[in-house]
Amino acid sequence: MTYFDFNSAAEQPSFEPIPKGSNVRVHMTIRPGGFDDASQGWTGGYATRNTSTGSVYLNCEFVVMEGEYARRKMWSLIGLHSPKGPEWAGMGRTFIKAILNSARGIHPGDNSAAAQNARRINGFVDLDGIEFLGKVDWEKDQNGQDKSVIKSAVTSDNKDYAALMGTPNSAGTAASGVMAAAPTSTPNAYAQATGRAPVPGRPSWAQ
Repeated sequence: MTYFDFNSAAEQPSFEPIPKGSNVRVHMTIRPGGFDDASQGWTGGYATRNTSTGSVYLNCEFVVMEGEYARRKMWSLIGLHSPKGPEWAGMGRTFIKAILNSARGIHPGDNSAAAQNARRINGFVDLDGIEFLGKVDWEKDQNGQDKSVIKSAVTSDNKDYAALMGTPNSAGTAASGVMAAAPTSTPNAYAQATGRAPVPGRPSWAQ
């Protein structure tokens, strides 16, 4: 038998979509598209522009971190701009806000100064590598088959949040209820994005 006789090779695994409505902790990365628009603050080459439609988006990969579906991957787009109108961009901003609330343990109704600061980022670099609780949905792929996607985030007002993401610790609760989260970007990336040296032990959004 030679390498090029593949009759004895194992069959590739067959995966059913992750059940719709499942809440899973995910690690999000952005697949760079090389599109920048300095007037919008979109720098670093993270955004992607569809040359046919003119739409601009973040091409995101979500990897399930633990549990029954650990290491499974899903892909979704976060809209930044559409020539058809502001609705798609608005949906994208809503999704990113929910991601930040989920990742940083912020209650959606918390409008304290600390919570508002935690919903601000220095750029897309702060979303690349962020971890949050995502809700699985389904949509059709190019062959008409169901595929799992992440298009919404689960926040701390959900009954499953504490069990799947952990509860806020004493260092970050205070009156605002903001969780002390891990940095969403590396110290070098933070320094490059802001021009400031990070404070050790402090999340990038709290610098």
